[in-house]
Amino acid sequence: MIISLLLVLAAGGAGADESVAPTAAAAQSEHAVELEEISVQPPEPQFVAPTTRDRIGRIWAPVLIDGKGPYRLVLDTGANRSAVTAHTALRLGTEVASEMSAHVTGFTGAAVVPTVRIASIEIGDFSLGPSILPVLEDVFGGADGVLSLNGLTRERIFADFAHDRLEIAPSHHERAPAGFAVLPLRMMNGLPVTTLYVGGVRATAIIDTGAQLTVGNVTLREALAREAQSAAVPQNVVGVTLDKQSGDRIPSPDIQLGQLTIRGMNIVFGDMYLFQHWNLTHEPTLTVGMDLLGSFDVVIIDYAQREMQLLPRASAPSRQ
Repeated sequence: MIISLLLVLAAGGAGADESVAPTAAAAQSEHAVELEEISVQPPEPQFVAPTTRDRIGRIWAPVLIDGKGPYRLVLDTGANRSAVTAHTALRLGTEVASEMSAHVTGFTGAAVVPTVRIASIEIGDFSLGPSILPVLEDVFGGADGVLSLNGLTRERIFADFAHDRLEIAPSHHERAPAGFAVLPLRMMNGLPVTTLYVGGVRATAIIDTGAQLTVGNVTLREALAREAQSAAVPQNVVGVTLDKQSGDRIPSPDIQLGQLTIRGMNIVFGDMYLFQHWNLTHEPTLTVGMDLLGSFDVVIIDYAQREMQLLPRASAPSRQ
């Protein structure tokens, strides 16, 4: 299984090689998005947590497991199986089956963990059938586990950061409303993937709502080496297996998502275990985390249409 939820610890600081420049027409029509510091105001939202630069908000889903709860699971588009913490398994009163183990591949390493068998997972009117869930250590910053939607083909995720709303519902092939940017998606290992440009370098981007930070591989960093780079800040990355890997946090050049240009981002670069596991070490690749995704007012992932719809901050329409 792939679970790419990240926990990031700062160390020493706060908080194919293809270069393709956007066309002139695209540059003229693009919208610039400057990331700003956004403070978290209590109480914490129930469904969607806002984003800050040093404490990245993630999408929280209120979930019933075997009719009990609700439990707060992190909605993780970068995971191919749901999982719960040991504390949640204890609260469920479900026997942990150490003899039925699961091999968990995280961002920084792999581990063999026990499992629990559950009959149902419910999010509102949306229901997942019987599952065998890995039991992980409590590394979710207070969450009760991780919710994977791997295997969805006809559903639509609507995450409204501006109005604290999360919807998981069947897709009706809705066209993006005015003001939204649209990016085509493809599926890789069951995970949503798109293409973006970092400083003009074309890169494969894995959409990972369970990750706190955006992380790039060494090949992407080398492709950007010709660009002037500020001094790197050492950054330790800890995954769900509790393995630790080191990287460098570097201010990123402009990131182009379709007609949107993102400025003011930082990317952590490193030779991470998961890039090797996916065999994504030879082409520029990054996982797009909540530091970027959470900078939008609305993020829609439509699995039926294979597209992502993004609404820049401060222009979200009111939804009742």
